[in-house]
Amino acid sequence: MLIYLIKGVILVFSIVVHEVAHGYAAYRLGDPTAAHANRLTLNPIAHVDIFGSIILPAIMIYSGSPVVLGWAKPVPFNPYYFRNYKRGVMITGAAGPISNFVLAMIGGICLFLVSYVFPQSPEIVAWSLGRFISINISLGVFNLIPIPPLDGSRILYGLLPSQWADKYMSIEPYGIYILIALLFALRYL
Repeated sequence: MLIYLIKGVILVFSIVVHEVAHGYAAYRLGDPTAAHANRLTLNPIAHVDIFGSIILPAIMIYSGSPVVLGWAKPVPFNPYYFRNYKRGVMITGAAGPISNFVLAMIGGICLFLVSYVFPQSPEIVAWSLGRFISINISLGVFNLIPIPPLDGSRILYGLLPSQWADKYMSIEPYGIYILIALLFALRYL
């Protein structure tokens, strides 16, 4: 039970930091939307999406699904505040995965310190730091998949020529279905 609790706390913390990073990046680019919505907070309750954070994962776990998918409430941003619309969307999208990779690096430094500087630390500390690193790397890499609404699609949108970018983002309403199909396909490969 302790293992599931530790993993859950790490996952929630990492997702909240990821979402706040999006909002903070947008804020630094001139968009106050997330700040006005009180979403630049590390309070996890502000980021809970009833369906994506609770109902869907519970259904998938209860049904024995080989894949469990969930999400936090996306931090709102308004790209019309950005000086450069596409660049702002790309930077805001990249901020989430970058925050996960930074957290993984911090976890790596802590794991090094625990393993070599304080080797008498309880084993659960090193194990928890290992999970912290792997969860953050997984979140960062997963969110870089260029399927809307994942962050990778925002980055690709910023790199594509304008005539292709809008056509590419038009698949966003179908993105969740594409993503679920991809996850199931990868699970059985």
